[in-house]
Amino acid sequence: MRAWSWVGSVPTSCLGGSRWSSCKNMVQKYQSPVRVYKYPFELVMAAYEKRFPTCPQIPVFLGSEVLHESRSADGAVHVVERSCRLRVEAPRLLRKIAGVEHVVFVQRNVLNWKERTLLIEAHNETLASRVVVKENCSYTVHPENEEWTCFEQSASLDIRSFFGFESALEKIAMKQYTANIKRGKEVIEHYLKELISQGTSHIPRWTPAPVPQEDAHPQGGLRDPGSLEVCRPGSAGGPSTETVGTEGDKLDTDYIERCLGHLTPMQESCLIQLRHWLQETHKGKIPKDEHILRFLRARDFHLERAWEMLCQSLSWRKQHQVDLLLQTWRPPALLQEFYAGGWHYQDIDGRPLYILRLGHMDTKGLMKAVGEEVLLQHVLSVNEEGQKRCEGNTKQFGRPISSWTCLVDLEGLSLRHLWRPGVKALLRMIEVVEDNYPETLGRLLIVRAPRVFPVLWTLISPFINENTRQKFLIYSGSNYQGPGGLVDYLDKDVIPDFLGGECLCNIPEGGLVPKSLYVTEEDQEHEDQLRQWTETYQSASVLRGSPHEVVVEIVERESVITWDFDILRGDVLFSLYHAKQAPTLGPQEPGARAGGQRMDKGRALGGDYSRVEAPLVCREGDSIQGSHVTRWPGVYLLQWQMHSAPGHGACSLPGVEDVLTALQSPGPRCRLLYYYEVLASEDFRGSMSSLESCTSRFSQLSAATSSSSSGHSHSSSLVSR
Repeated sequence: MRAWSWVGSVPTSCLGGSRWSSCKNMVQKYQSPVRVYKYPFELVMAAYEKRFPTCPQIPVFLGSEVLHESRSADGAVHVVERSCRLRVEAPRLLRKIAGVEHVVFVQRNVLNWKERTLLIEAHNETLASRVVVKENCSYTVHPENEEWTCFEQSASLDIRSFFGFESALEKIAMKQYTANIKRGKEVIEHYLKELISQGTSHIPRWTPAPVPQEDAHPQGGLRDPGSLEVCRPGSAGGPSTETVGTEGDKLDTDYIERCLGHLTPMQESCLIQLRHWLQETHKGKIPKDEHILRFLRARDFHLERAWEMLCQSLSWRKQHQVDLLLQTWRPPALLQEFYAGGWHYQDIDGRPLYILRLGHMDTKGLMKAVGEEVLLQHVLSVNEEGQKRCEGNTKQFGRPISSWTCLVDLEGLSLRHLWRPGVKALLRMIEVVEDNYPETLGRLLIVRAPRVFPVLWTLISPFINENTRQKFLIYSGSNYQGPGGLVDYLDKDVIPDFLGGECLCNIPEGGLVPKSLYVTEEDQEHEDQLRQWTETYQSASVLRGSPHEVVVEIVERESVITWDFDILRGDVLFSLYHAKQAPTLGPQEPGARAGGQRMDKGRALGGDYSRVEAPLVCREGDSIQGSHVTRWPGVYLLQWQMHSAPGHGACSLPGVEDVLTALQSPGPRCRLLYYYEVLASEDFRGSMSSLESCTSRFSQLSAATSSSSSGHSHSSSLVSR
C-alpha cells in the first residue's frame, strides 16, 4: 500500500500522469494488482489503525479528525468518517496560483470484523470544482490462505480546470505518485514489525457476544444496512474500476515479480485494467498475462492503443485458428530438408535461441516449391514454439523470460535473395509477426553480413518497428569472433560449429531446391501467388537487332538501381549504360513494343554513352538479380539484346541487316520477365546510418560500401540456374 493509502485518499499532487488509463472527459484511472501481507487480517488492521491520527513515517500527513463514527449493535461493523489534511508537494508557483498550502480529503472506512474486510472510500474537498480525486481500497482475507491479507486499490483523477496548468499538474502527480506507491506498503510493514516487537503477534478473531433472545436483531442489527454497498470499491465507477472475474483470477505483486518481471506501479495498473477489459469483452478464454504484457510494451503502455492492437490480433488468431497451430502444423518434408532454421539451446540470459542460416536458403526455390502461405505458416509455428519455450525457460531458470534470441547467419547471402516476390513475402511476414507477436524478440544477432546486405536492409528496414531495430546487432566478416562478439551473448559451449564453436548444430544446411520440385502454373492451389508474380513483373520480347531497353532517370548520385529478371526463352545479353543526356525518341510506330529500343542508332560508346555494367550472358531458364550504386545522376538504360554467337560483335550497334532480319522474323526470338526499382540515395544512406547505429561491428562493411560507391560505381549481378 502506498504512502497516501493510510487515509484511503491522495491529494491531486499524488495522482495522475500519461500512463494512467485515459477515459472520457480527461479522467485518469489507476488500478493496482493484489498486494499481499503475509499476516492475519486482524494484525494488519491493528497496524493500519496506528497511522491515525498522525503518522511520522508519512511527512505529507498533517493530521486528521473523526467526523462521524458508528458501530453495529453486535460490534461486527465499525464505520468511521475522517477529515484528513495533507501538505501539497508542488512548486511554489503552482501552490500560489491554487491558493492552497494543504488539501483536505474525506475518508469513509467500513470495517467488518465478521466478514474480515475493510472497505475504504475517499474523495477530495479542496478544489473539488476544479480537480476531482476518488479512491476505493479494500483489505480482505487471502482466498487461499486465511492467515494472509490482500490489499487492492483503484483511483481516478479528473482535472476539469486548473488555471491552464492541467498538463503540468499531471506530470507532477505522476512523479510523486510513483515515488509514494512503494512507501505505503513499507509503512504498514513497519507497524506490523513494531506490534510484533511489542509482543503482539496474534489478535483473536471477532466472535459475537451473547445477546438475550428478545434483544437480538435479525441480520446482525446494522444501523446503516446500505453503508457497505456505497463503499464497495468501484461501485460508482465505470467498467475499468469494477472487479471482474473470480478471486483466483486476480494478479498479486508476488506473482508479477516472479513470472512477469519488475513493473512500475503504472505498468501494473495498465496490465490489471487491460485484463479487466478483456474479461468483459472476451467472455471465454483471455490471453496469458505475459502475452497481454507484450502488447502493452509494444504500445509504450498506452492502454487504448494496446487494447486496439491486441483485439485485432485476437480476431486474427481466431480467424486463422492459430491457437491450434502447434497441434495441427506438420511442415512438408521438402521444407524440413531445405529450410535452414531451428532451435538451439538458449543464450547467456536464458532466452531460447533460434538459428537461421538465411544465406544458405534458396528463398525463390522454396516459394516456387511450397508457396508463400506454407512458408508463412511455418514462420508462425516458429513464433508459437518460441512463446512455449519462453514459458518453459521461465520455470526452468526461476525468473521471467518473455522473449527469445535469433541468430541469423548471412554467409552466402547474394543478389539472388533480392528476388522481388521473395522480398515481398518477407515484408508480409515481418508485418504479420510485428502485429501479432510484439516484443517477443529479445535480441537479433546477424553475423557474416556481406556487402549486398545494405541493399536488402534498405528494402526491409522501413517495415521494422523502431524498438525492434534497436535489438539488432550486426557483424560483418569475422567480427563476431572474440570479445564483443557472440561470446558476449552466448555461452562458448553453445556457439555452433559452423561459426567456429564446438557445439554440433543439427539445423538443416539448406541449399538449392531442385527445379523438378517447383509447383507448375497448372497447379490451381497457388493461382493467387502466380498472379502476384505476374503483377509484379513486366514481360518483354527481344528480336535480333531490336533490343529491349528501359530508361531509368537518376536524380541523385549514390542511388541504387536493382533489377530482377527471368529468361523464359532464348539467350540474352544484359547490359547497363549511362547516358549524358536523355535519349531522343521519335514518334512510335503503331503496334510498336513499349519499352523497345531507346538508344539513338547513331550512339557512340565512350562518347554519348558509357557502359557501367559489364555485359552478362543469360541463358534460357536463368534467374538474374542485381544492383548498381550509381556514381552520377542522369539517365541509365537497362538493355536486353539477343546473345550473338562468338565472333558476332555482341556490343556492336544493330546494322541494316539486323533490323531487316528483325522485321522479317515471324515471332520473338527471346522472352523475359523483368522488374526494376530505384532506391533513393537518401533512403540508402539512411539505411547505412541505421546499420551503423545497430552495432559498431558493422563499420567495416559500411566503409566498404561507401568507398565503393564514392570512388567508383558498385554493381553486380548474380545468375541462379
